[in-house]
Amino acid sequence: MFPPEPRGPLGRYAALPRLAGAGFIPLGLFARVPLAMLTVGVLTLVTGVSGSYAIGGFAAGAVGVGSAVGAPVLGFLADKFGQRRVLLTAAVLNALALSAVVILTYRAGDFAAPAVASVLTAAFLSGATSPQVGPLARVRWMSLSLRLPAGQRDDAVETALSYESTADELTFVMGPALVGILASLVASWLPLILAAAMTLTLVSLFAVHPTEAAVLRHRKPFPGENAETAQPVRLAWIAIPVLGMLCMGTFFGATQTGLIAFSGSFGSSDLAGLLYAVMGLSSAVAALSMAYWPARFSHPRRWLFVSALMVAFAALLLLPASVPVMIAVLFVLGTPVGPAMVTMFSIGGMLAPKQWLGTIMTALASGIVAGTAVGSSMAGALAQTSGYGAAFLVSICAAVGLFILGTIATKVIRTAGAAA
Repeated sequence: MFPPEPRGPLGRYAALPRLAGAGFIPLGLFARVPLAMLTVGVLTLVTGVSGSYAIGGFAAGAVGVGSAVGAPVLGFLADKFGQRRVLLTAAVLNALALSAVVILTYRAGDFAAPAVASVLTAAFLSGATSPQVGPLARVRWMSLSLRLPAGQRDDAVETALSYESTADELTFVMGPALVGILASLVASWLPLILAAAMTLTLVSLFAVHPTEAAVLRHRKPFPGENAETAQPVRLAWIAIPVLGMLCMGTFFGATQTGLIAFSGSFGSSDLAGLLYAVMGLSSAVAALSMAYWPARFSHPRRWLFVSALMVAFAALLLLPASVPVMIAVLFVLGTPVGPAMVTMFSIGGMLAPKQWLGTIMTALASGIVAGTAVGSSMAGALAQTSGYGAAFLVSICAAVGLFILGTIATKVIRTAGAAA
């Protein structure tokens, strides 16, 4: 049974370790750090060794494409064969792929076309085999909630998903920072070797954690279901939150690129990472607050509310002409971002066939990755020709797209409820 809500500042979050075990939360947090190090680590290594921003950028892009393609495949396999087997296999393959990136980069010599192709292939495989700890941890929470009385499940899942989004935000700030520190103080190869070691150890421990036994597999339908009555796949319904995550990733990629151009106008493009971290901080805090939002504030209405705020606050990106003002804008802009991600993961879980939760959760995560690549490329082209203000227009358009999808989601969820 989900424990009574403890008194004190942690509230519902203090109950999560009792549901999953005390070690699950820190293990799930640090096991996803290697993924957060991957893109920046590859970019730093390949750029540093080749001396070419273009080759480094292509390698980082190959990681993103590989992750976008591989994540749903790993999710599907986890649903069909179980998380433990898939994660253990992915951990070994990913460590080998990361080692190959380092070896091939240093052996590339003058980076002729064949050598570049081998590096890009290894980078693609490192992305494709990246263990999807965050999405699969969400699946575990959803499965663990089935142990609770029906009236407590929604609150437990909402609390867990709020925490998971915060964990994602923290690691995607922590990972690049760790890469920068290790590469600058020791060597550019060290972050990827450390990521490989962390993947082998932490992801393997995550794979065999007892919470894995709670996950519902394809061959084990929900309690009360059988193979004939299990929830069918409705791709048109699932496409809504996946497209929402694509818009979210486009927003992230465009904003990151716009901030690089903005800080570059002050002669310090390195400042972009710190500026982006400000948005991540407010986003993480706001995501934690989702556990306390009233249940009567339904998920479709939340999607409309937070996406409307994103449209309004993204428009503020066009105003700053100084770094302090931009910091203030980014802090405000982050407040609806975390809740938007939590809401879309929640809606994805509501619409997904329960026997395919891993596939859907990883598809949602890959939507962010693919969208980030789209946003970065579009915003980069506009920033090159028209300045950072034009890049931020892509951020605004992505937020508008998210709002439009929210209106569609309202109708879809109403239809799904009627069909249930």
